Amino acid sequence: MKILKWLTVLIISGLTLISILFSQSSESLKSNRKAIENEIAHTQKLINQVRSNQKTSLNELQLLRRQISNRERLITELNNELYQMEMEIDLNTKLSRDLDKKLEYMKTDYERVVYLAYKNRKFIDKITFLLSADNFSQMYRRARYYNVFSESVKTQVVLINKTKEEIEKKNAEIEILKNEKVEILEGKEKEVKNLERDRTTKTRSANQLKKRERELVKELKAKQKRRAELDRAIKRAIEAEIKAENERKRAAAAKKPGATVAASKTTSTSTAPVLTLTPEEALVSNSFVNNKGKLPWPVAKGSKISDFGTAPHPDVPSIVIDNKGIDILVEPGTQVRAIFDGVVSGVLDMGGTKVVMIRHGEYLTVYQNLATVTVKKGDKIKTKQIIGTVAKVPGGSGYELHFEVWKNTSTLNPSQWLSSKY
Repeated sequence: MKILKWLTVLIISGLTLISILFSQSSESLKSNRKAIENEIAHTQKLINQVRSNQKTSLNELQLLRRQISNRERLITELNNELYQMEMEIDLNTKLSRDLDKKLEYMKTDYERVVYLAYKNRKFIDKITFLLSADNFSQMYRRARYYNVFSESVKTQVVLINKTKEEIEKKNAEIEILKNEKVEILEGKEKEVKNLERDRTTKTRSANQLKKRERELVKELKAKQKRRAELDRAIKRAIEAEIKAENERKRAAAAKKPGATVAASKTTSTSTAPVLTLTPEEALVSNSFVNNKGKLPWPVAKGSKISDFGTAPHPDVPSIVIDNKGIDILVEPGTQVRAIFDGVVSGVLDMGGTKVVMIRHGEYLTVYQNLATVTVKKGDKIKTKQIIGTVAKVPGGSGYELHFEVWKNTSTLNPSQWLSSKY
């Protein structure tokens, strides 16, 4: 009986530990689900925003594609939660059953103690029990026995009541989990319907855009031409800044014969200029590299609608898109923030919108399509410092930030530098 009792206690302890781990995992799943739900809500706002021009646009189709992906992720998370919840319900049910067994063992022990007490009731009176001892040594042993026996009875009562409370608590938890499971199932059913609705809307929008393919080709070519002009202007500005900075450093070094300037480790196979780094700039550059994949986004909230690289446009395959950065669609009035400590190396005015360039050693971050700018050339900038607001897309209905990362005069994929979350 004692072996079974202790075995039950060990099993319950193990199951309780597993239950705690399940609970922690469940909280993580809930947090992931909440983040995706927030992203879906934000993307829906952007979809409504670009629909305001009463004409299907490429941005709307890109957002719908992203929204479909978000909903698929959410359904996956809901399925994970349901699976986790079912396991948790099964585990708590098993814990409740094992606690019932533990309670039965404890009641049996208590009944045995009560029976012994009844059988020896003539000794229950402590004074009589002690005074009837043959000698002092026996009286001492009887006093210890009486105290141990009395404490054992009290402990058994406390443990029985505590176990009853644990059973009630577990049963209450099971009911809560069952109710949550029902809510998640309803949420999943709703999301499946939303997913089908978005897929239908995307198909309809794609068909409408096909009817305007010539117009869209013209629109995309104009956008590509403007983007290429901006990229060339930015590259020229970067090259001019690097040359001017290197000249300034050489001139300063010439005036101080004992001074040295640390050379950049960057090598170049072309005539493109490479920034010569001071020791301080080298530290900033290394720090920027060490934070690769962990840098904050240039906006607190938005939806990435196009990525880095050269590829056919997903909706107009006849047009090849050459993107030197990423495009993020945002709400009106969205503030732009620096992704890392640095120095403003230039503020350009291009075609009615502004461009801010911030240097981080040999690296540069470029923020295009700004309506307003709150910094000037030479300003020292801190991570997440506000540098301006996003402008409306020229000729469009949305507000879009174009963001680039450069190393000297070469562009890099920003998605590899930014964290996975805003």
